[in-house]
Amino acid sequence: MARTNYYQILGVSRDASDEDIKKAYRKLVFEHHPDRNPEKTDSEARIREINVAYEIIGDPEKRKSYDRLSWGDEPRATSVDPDLILNEIEQKLFDEGRKEVFAILMQNLARVKGELMIIRERTILAQGYDSFFEPVVHARATEIMGDLVTEAMNGRMHRLVEVAAEMLVSQGVVKQGDERGIRSLGSRLKESFQKGRVQGVASALELFYERR
Repeated sequence: MARTNYYQILGVSRDASDEDIKKAYRKLVFEHHPDRNPEKTDSEARIREINVAYEIIGDPEKRKSYDRLSWGDEPRATSVDPDLILNEIEQKLFDEGRKEVFAILMQNLARVKGELMIIRERTILAQGYDSFFEPVVHARATEIMGDLVTEAMNGRMHRLVEVAAEMLVSQGVVKQGDERGIRSLGSRLKESFQKGRVQGVASALELFYERR
């Protein structure tokens, strides 16, 4: 199953301007509207496909998220099944969450050192000796997440999750109209992002951890 390329559907390149995308969308809607093509049985399906593509890359913020989730730095064309697409998107969201929190802590080394002291004390209490004990680290990361994550960061997370869910629905991972399935998918994607944030804290702390 080939991954849906919304740029290809609209017949534009990835570096097309917002205005070029709008023009291409209008032209395609005019050409493929069922009222203009009563003899074509697939015209309604084609219009739905065009509308889905424009809903994503016609919105500047959703377009940025789509590009990031689809390609990262370089465009890629792969043929994969829905489960592999889901796993890949989950991994990308995990990485996004990890990188944003890691970057914040790298700008606050005093906080990192303070957290390491707390974790060291809890680890020794839990197991009797010092080590980088991940259950304690992850538990502490969850505790302090509210101090690290801003409203703007959560807004970005929700946009990425929304676009990721729409991409996966278009790939058939969840059926169109399956509201329960779509909600469950959204929760799963958000959880992947949140796990990435926790790992971001762990990665930052591990970088400066020294066993005593």
